Amino acid sequence: MAPPRLRILAGPSPDSLVPITDIVNTTSSYKLSSELFEGEIAVHIKDFTDEHGQVRSSDYFKREDRQGVTWSIQVSGRFLTPINANDIMFGNIFDRRLKLPTGFGAALRFMQFMDPTLEHDLLSQTKPWALSPLIATMPHFSHQNVPSSDDTDADSISSSLSTSTSSQRPGGMVREVSIDAQDNASLLTRVLRKFGEKKSKTLDGPNKDLQFDNASQRQKYFRDAETRKQVELGPQDLISTDFCYGFLEFCPSLALRLPVGLTFDLMRYWDKHPVRFVCCERKKVTETEKEGEDPWGRMFWCVMIEIADS
Repeated sequence: MAPPRLRILAGPSPDSLVPITDIVNTTSSYKLSSELFEGEIAVHIKDFTDEHGQVRSSDYFKREDRQGVTWSIQVSGRFLTPINANDIMFGNIFDRRLKLPTGFGAALRFMQFMDPTLEHDLLSQTKPWALSPLIATMPHFSHQNVPSSDDTDADSISSSLSTSTSSQRPGGMVREVSIDAQDNASLLTRVLRKFGEKKSKTLDGPNKDLQFDNASQRQKYFRDAETRKQVELGPQDLISTDFCYGFLEFCPSLALRLPVGLTFDLMRYWDKHPVRFVCCERKKVTETEKEGEDPWGRMFWCVMIEIADS
């Protein structure tokens, strides 16, 4: 069976997407800008077959720290209006009912075991979704302070992005994505300061003792919603993330392989249903919700993967 031909699109929202297939598995990135978010997006897919049947490789997958990874969505940018980390969500949204395979319940339990912060309504008959707080779900995450004054021009912003993402590094846009690294001290300092002001019981010792040695510690720490609410990200915060895993295969066929021994042939269920990876605002809870309203909030960015028409 020939591998599926894929088309990749990206943009500030699902309604404002442009093709970026030509830069998949390259050192180039797609620049996006809206009133809510500005930054860059890069996509890498192992053994990627584009809409013309051309197979492209990427040096990204040769990196020692990315062995076993089969796909990656990297984003570097900043939120242009302040927002607390509990309201910044990342995950998948769909525009119609999903055709779920037998045994999907076990797969979902595994997903929730891996990410206890996952929220979803995948059984929705109209708009299924699965979203998690970005700061708690991302396997790789970094932070850096950048100028946030109103007179900051586009060139200086682009310079900050290119410097932080180290585009010269083979096969990857993100320089070093780990909130555990010392270069993220500025974010941790502000987190600690906010906790100190609120005298949170989360801290058992001096503020300076709070450190993350790895992504697991960071993810565990931010599982708590109240903890996430203490972090505010805005124009002065350059965030770099790499959402990369190895459970999704694109060659020789499209398959989902979970460590628990479960394998799903997605081509049997993916009826040309676009898969959208989005970063969005958490839906605000209101007393009255209009019929047909999206179960998610404002969009920051979107990457869509779809099977190209033959």
